Amino acid sequence: MSIAGFRQQVVCLIVAMGGLLFGFDTAVISGAIIPLKQQFSLDTAMEGWLVSSGLIGCIIGVLITGILSDRIGRKKTILLAGWMFLLSAVGCAFAPSVFILVLSRMIGGIGVGMASVISPMYITEFAPAARRGQMVAYYQLAITVGIVLAYASNAWLDGIDLAWFSRAEIWRPMFLVMAVPSLAFLVLLAKVPESPRWLMSRGKADKAAQVMQVIRDPEEVEKEMYEMTNAALKANGKTGSLWLPAIRLPLLIGVVLAILQQFSGINAIIYYGPSIFEAAGFDSSNALLLQVVIGGVNVLATFIAIRLVDRYGRKSLLKAGLAGIVLSLILCGLLFYTGNTRTPLLLVLMLFYIACFAFSLGPITWIIINEIFPTEVRVKAVAFCTLMLWVAVWAVGQFVPWLLTTAGPAVMFWIFALFSAANFFFSWKVVKETKGRSLEEMEEVFMAPH
Repeated sequence: MSIAGFRQQVVCLIVAMGGLLFGFDTAVISGAIIPLKQQFSLDTAMEGWLVSSGLIGCIIGVLITGILSDRIGRKKTILLAGWMFLLSAVGCAFAPSVFILVLSRMIGGIGVGMASVISPMYITEFAPAARRGQMVAYYQLAITVGIVLAYASNAWLDGIDLAWFSRAEIWRPMFLVMAVPSLAFLVLLAKVPESPRWLMSRGKADKAAQVMQVIRDPEEVEKEMYEMTNAALKANGKTGSLWLPAIRLPLLIGVVLAILQQFSGINAIIYYGPSIFEAAGFDSSNALLLQVVIGGVNVLATFIAIRLVDRYGRKSLLKAGLAGIVLSLILCGLLFYTGNTRTPLLLVLMLFYIACFAFSLGPITWIIINEIFPTEVRVKAVAFCTLMLWVAVWAVGQFVPWLLTTAGPAVMFWIFALFSAANFFFSWKVVKETKGRSLEEMEEVFMAPH
């Protein structure tokens, strides 16, 4: 690997840490909610508000990023997201009341929303075309690592005695742990350059060229600068509106993939896994252990996407993963429908589902959303697609507990299988392959003539 290639890897891994904080922040509440309920005597409504406040923050963060990123730059927006995570960690850990706790969770949610837009977007703009899929997949990998770290951190803290916090307030160090990666993220970001494509879009061609000379091999700089300059000239004077006819197809693809990623049921299985396993007849301690196993498989299978996405392409992995997702969901539903759930086959199918999601739908949705739009509308379009993803997260969160209670796990699995089958055909017929194409070439792939 050349020096420029090494720098590319380092910068993309640093920015991908936004995904790690995203995953940690969303998962840490799972271990903290029981002691919080006991200490503050939370009723059902207040518990729901505490959990959902983070989601409200996510939506605010997505909207803020859509406004800020084009104005102040990608790097400053990432730094702002890092500060949101740090403030949330400290605010939650030392919250004197439920009000401050909810406010701090909302601030963390803003960081999650900002990171979900800006981290994969920066990597997309920064990475070379030949390795862009792999490098954006680092972001999904970081999310899965963050989730597992939150589970592991909660379990470790729950098993030790701390001099600074009482057992009744074990939730405080659970939140405080996130300050460590948040600080590391902020320190490391000091070495990250601004996105050269954002610099070019702001008429700062000299600065963009300086960055490119550091992060690209000499033979790549001239070609990529030429493409960026031409794209900037073509974009000059355009309004950057999402409602232009040329944006309709990529926007349709981005929104549909974002929504159907969540309607594959991934969050239902990640967050309600213990309930599903208990419904299958496993005792609660084994159900929680199996949840940790699911998190580990989620991490490991993401490496498949990192290794293969730039070799075999986005569509191939997407279709292969969705085929496996549909099959596993149908069979899981069948096991629950027939009452044959006390079998290792259920665990095998659940792990197979997680693996299929982790190498396909999880990372590739983020990759495609971030690479299909031209620079002048990219932040607005990605923010809109990401907003639709978070709306889908909310809808699934409202839908799953009711569905498990009234219709049962079998029907829930089959509904998610139906949505995933629709995603398979959409990916097969509508989604375009983008492997190896520069961002400036995407107009040829996706855009209708003006």
